[in-house]
Amino acid sequence: MPRVFVQGAPVAEFPRYAPEAGRGAVRRITEVGEAVLHKPCRDVTEFGPDLAALIDDMFRTMYVAEGAGLAANQIGVDLRLFVYDCPDDDGNRHVGHIVNPVLKSPLGGRRLLDEGEGCLSVPGAVMAVPRPDRAVVRGQDRDGDPVEIEGTGYFARCLAHETDHTDGYIYLDRLTKREKKDALRQMADRREEVYARRSAKEAAFGA
Repeated sequence: MPRVFVQGAPVAEFPRYAPEAGRGAVRRITEVGEAVLHKPCRDVTEFGPDLAALIDDMFRTMYVAEGAGLAANQIGVDLRLFVYDCPDDDGNRHVGHIVNPVLKSPLGGRRLLDEGEGCLSVPGAVMAVPRPDRAVVRGQDRDGDPVEIEGTGYFARCLAHETDHTDGYIYLDRLTKREKKDALRQMADRREEVYARRSAKEAAFGA
């Protein structure tokens, strides 16, 4: 039976939305081309209420945008941090946040999965991107305590994708010039539809 893991640990039950979202505010999501998305983020060095409030805002913004993960620079904040609420290929749900993430190569064999990938900062575009089927990310939690999260399948893709953001890369950087052009064309065609859906979701989420 599928389970829920919060910060990597199984829990008996968990609400539809992480409690952080109830305390947070929706922030504007940055888009491809904005400078904050295309440079490495600064390490988080201060742990306290400001960081906790940022994480709350990130969870709420992620849910409104119907994402599986969100990095701080996607709301214009130049810090190495991301949040996630993402399933793996076995149907397990993974919820949490990672501060100062570092992607590690897991021990043992791994294979590349060439599957569809999107990004909240490239609204409406989905492209096939090769990613390892396993990922391990080490970092800290909001209190500065060490954390290590391992993911497989789609969740591994999420961990790699969000860590890329903190390093100043978006998934378009992993595409050929022709593929990137295709993704930007998809974004131009679907962007307004995506924003309309986000607005509706925000209204319903706050109801």
